[in-house]
Amino acid sequence: MARPTPARRALRDIAALHSLILDRLSPSPMAEDQLIRDLAVPAADVAPHLLSLELEGKLIRQPGGLLSRS
Repeated sequence: MARPTPARRALRDIAALHSLILDRLSPSPMAEDQLIRDLAVPAADVAPHLLSLELEGKLIRQPGGLLSRS
């Protein structure tokens, strides 16, 4: 019996979330937990997108759980 696969987000939904994340970030560091609270999206949903943006070079993780836009 096949296991159900989790629902995949539409590309436009992913792009919208990436835009929301990048709009909230600036070159000045911001706490990751504050960003997640501001977005009002569960941390488990935001974390993979933060990693994706980091790998794309669009955000930088800094010591102390801070994020900034590159």
